[in-house]
Amino acid sequence: MSKLTGAEIVVECLKEQGVDTVFGYPGGSILNIYDALYQHQDEITHILTSHEQGAAHAADGYARATGKVGVCLATSGPGATNLVTGIATAYMDSVPVVAITCNVTNSLLGKDSFQEIDITGVTMPITKYNFIVKDVNRLATVIRRAFTIAQTGRPGPVLVDITKDVTAAPCEYEREEPEEIVRQSDTIREEDMERAIEIIRKSKQPFIFVGGGAVLSNAAEELRAFAHKIQAPVADSLMGKGAFDGCDELYTGMVGMHGTKTSNFGITEADLLIVVGARFSDRVTGNASKFAKNAKILQLDIDPAEINKNIKVDASVIGDVKVILRKLNARLDPINHDEWIAHIERMKDMYPLRYDKNMLTGPFIIQTVNEVTQGDAVIVTEVGQHQMWAAQYYNYRQPRTLLTSGGLGTMGYGLGAAIGAKMGCRDKTVINIAGDGCFRMNMNEIATATRYNIPVVELIVNNHVLGMVRQWQTLFYGKRYSQTILNDSVDFVKLAEAMGAKAYRVTQKEELEPTLREAISLNVPVVIDCQISCDDKVFPMVSPGAPIADAFDDTDLKIN
Repeated sequence: MSKLTGAEIVVECLKEQGVDTVFGYPGGSILNIYDALYQHQDEITHILTSHEQGAAHAADGYARATGKVGVCLATSGPGATNLVTGIATAYMDSVPVVAITCNVTNSLLGKDSFQEIDITGVTMPITKYNFIVKDVNRLATVIRRAFTIAQTGRPGPVLVDITKDVTAAPCEYEREEPEEIVRQSDTIREEDMERAIEIIRKSKQPFIFVGGGAVLSNAAEELRAFAHKIQAPVADSLMGKGAFDGCDELYTGMVGMHGTKTSNFGITEADLLIVVGARFSDRVTGNASKFAKNAKILQLDIDPAEINKNIKVDASVIGDVKVILRKLNARLDPINHDEWIAHIERMKDMYPLRYDKNMLTGPFIIQTVNEVTQGDAVIVTEVGQHQMWAAQYYNYRQPRTLLTSGGLGTMGYGLGAAIGAKMGCRDKTVINIAGDGCFRMNMNEIATATRYNIPVVELIVNNHVLGMVRQWQTLFYGKRYSQTILNDSVDFVKLAEAMGAKAYRVTQKEELEPTLREAISLNVPVVIDCQISCDDKVFPMVSPGAPIADAFDDTDLKIN
C-alpha cells in the first residue's frame, strides 16, 4: 500500500479499469489531475478536443465503437456544463461513459466562487448516477463504483465531481482488480419464458423488431439464430442497426417515421411483434394507439421501466437480451412461416427505396460509401436528412458500426464521436456523415483530428439548408422557410484546409467514388464537401402523429 495524492489515485483507478484513452480539456480546478496524467503519458493517451462537448461525444463514440467505457474530463464551471449535451446524448442512448469533473475546494463550495457550479445537481436527470467527492478517502471507491454502474444492467453515463483540495490531499492507495460485470439473468422468470414460448409457437405472422439493446448486449449471433429458427422478418430502429445483418434475406429495413414501407406495413399486419431491446420511441411507433394493432406484443428488455411505458404489451421477459435469446433458442424447435415470408418478399419488391439516379443526391452518396467500404467501416452521423439516408442506404452487417444520436438527436455529435471511434478502432475506416448545418456546430474538431493526425473522413452532405427542418416546412408549413436557408459565403474546403485537413469538393456524381477512395487511402483527416439539391428529401415518411401504416413517399404525393 502506498500514499498518493487524490489526482494520482484518479489516474491509478483509470489504469485499473483498463482505460487507455481519455478525452478532455484542462482548467484551474482539474490541474492536479492533468499534472498526474503528465506522468503517465505512455499509459493513458489524452486527446485534447477543441471544446468540452467534443470530448463528451468522443468518449461516447469510443464507448459505442468498442463496447468499453468512454472517459472524458473537464474542469469546473463552464468546462463541466459544456459536457452536459454529450452526457445527455449518452444517457438517452444508454452509452457507458464516465465523466470526471473537478470543482472548487470544499471551503469555497456554495459561495458562488469563481467557476463554481453544482454539476451533480445539473446532471442528475441525465446520468445513471453521479457523485461529488469531498473526502479523499472515498475517492478510489467512488471511481470504481462509477465504472461498475456505467456498465451494469442497462448502461449509461456516470459523473464524478471532485473538489480540488481532494485531488491534492494524500491518501493510502491499494490497487484492486475491476469488479466483474455479470449479465443480468436473475430477473428472467420461468413463467415469463413459458408465456413467451407459447405465443411464439401460436403465431402465424411473427415480426421481430430490434433496438439498441441488442447491440449493447452483443446479441447479434443469438438474434440471427432466433430469427431463422422461427422464420420471422426483422426490422430495426435507428439504434438497432447492425444487430441484425442488413444483407440477411429476413431483413426488411428500418421501422418508423422514415422506415421502409415493408417494415411499417409488415408490422401493421403481423399477429405477433417480438421486440428485442427497443423502447418504442415515438419516432418508431407514430400514433401509439394504432401501432401493431393486429399483433400480440412480446417485449424482451433489460429495463423493467420500459415495459408498458409507451406501448402496452401482452408479455415480457426482463433481463439481458443475449441471455434471453439464448434460452429461447434452446427451447424452441424450428417453425415454418413460408407463406408469411413470401408475402413480405412481395412487399419488398413492391416498395423498394427509390431516388433519382441521374444526379448527385443524399441516397447516392450513402450507397457509394457502402460500395466503396463494402459495408466494412464505422459510420458515424450527425442528425438530420443525412442521418436517415445513412440508416436507409448503408448495409450494416455488424453491431457497433453505426454511431448516431438517436434519443436526443444531437446536431454536432458526429465529428467528436468519429474521433473517439477511431481512437478505439485504429484498424477501421471511420466516416462521419454530416449535414452542412451540423458541420457548422462542430467544425472546430477538425483541428483536433489534424493535431493528432486522427484519420477520419468527414463527408458533408451539403444542401445549403437545414435539410430536415426545411423538409417539414415544405410538407407541413406551407413552404415558409423560416431560418433554414444557409446559402452564404462559407467555404468548407478552405476552412478544412486552414485547420490542416485535406479537403475536396464534389459537385457531380461521377466525382464521388474516386474522391472517396483517395480520401480513405490517404490515412489523414479529410473533409469532402458534397453539393446536393436543397429539395432532396427523405422518403418514405410518416406524418407526425399518424400511424406507421400511413407511410408515404414522393410517388404517393404525386398521386394525391
